[in-house]
Amino acid sequence: MRILIGMSGGVDSSTVACMLKEQGHEVIGATMSIWDKNTKFSGDIKADSCFSPHEAEDVETAKAICKQLDIPYYVVDCSARYKQMVLDNFKSEYKAGRTPNPCVICNSYIKFHALPEEARAQGIEFDKFATGHYAQIRHNEITGRYEIMRGVDNTKDQSYFLYRLNQEQLSQVIMPLGAYTKAEVRKIAAGYGLAVSDKPDSQDFYSGDINDILQNEPQIGNFVTTDGRVLGQHKGIWNYTVGQRRGMGIAAERPLYVLGFNKDKNEVVVGFEEECERSGLIAGEWCWSAINGLDKELECEAKIRSSQQPTPVRVIPLPEGKMEVKFFNRQKAIAAGQSVVLYQNNIVLGGGIIESSAN
Repeated sequence: MRILIGMSGGVDSSTVACMLKEQGHEVIGATMSIWDKNTKFSGDIKADSCFSPHEAEDVETAKAICKQLDIPYYVVDCSARYKQMVLDNFKSEYKAGRTPNPCVICNSYIKFHALPEEARAQGIEFDKFATGHYAQIRHNEITGRYEIMRGVDNTKDQSYFLYRLNQEQLSQVIMPLGAYTKAEVRKIAAGYGLAVSDKPDSQDFYSGDINDILQNEPQIGNFVTTDGRVLGQHKGIWNYTVGQRRGMGIAAERPLYVLGFNKDKNEVVVGFEEECERSGLIAGEWCWSAINGLDKELECEAKIRSSQQPTPVRVIPLPEGKMEVKFFNRQKAIAAGQSVVLYQNNIVLGGGIIESSAN
């Protein structure tokens, strides 16, 4: 089989390339170029994020690995589409007082769509597209649908970020690392003699100041309590996320947390830790994976952030394709703009974008 691999220059995708070549496949490496050279960044940007001015270093690393493996290597320019689909969404969501998840958008529109599409446009022919994600893809013969399963390494599972992949995309994808732990992958990489076997993982979408991307002028507003008391001033609601505890510069008897935003009044609402807890949420823009949709109440599990373990919930269909998700155990820091992903027996049922939370 002829397989295109999305190469980041890290240990995961490099190990996948080795594994698939050893299995006898014809392997091709490709790195998507997404850095916008017009970004005016400030300070020292670490080379441990996806969107980084150090992209050229990752390209050189990936190129060297492909040379070591004696496989073809290409750089695919996805920067224009990345700016349109990921960065523009990032800006508009923050300005609207929501907290976006650029990795979810990138996977759906760029990594698993633009990259293979642009590669084919360059004349690169392949049968399947492989990545180093810690998740598993399988075809359910009964339902006829492709399913995303959690990776066996609970600390590295990336299924949360993949819920918006459609059936056509899933039918073309291979994710060999879902059945391994990170420690096992590093050991395998060392066995292949890969210099990146101990390379640190990428930490975030962007490691610098998000104002480098947003490029907003300061907009002075108030920090307020839930009962309207003014505690101080901020320079823009986009500098804060729900659940944030540091960086507000407000003196209080106990640590204060960001609870939410009054966008129309340009206010950041703050409160104590116990005020962060919520009983449920409303979400829209649903994408269904293992099932076609949901038209009746369902008890399953959910995640509202990638790092948490799935927690029991009851899902209630609402008009206009929205869903109410009620938690059996109250949750902290439910942020509008983030994703809620539903699971059943470690299988992704689907997910949606959080619109609001309920006390």
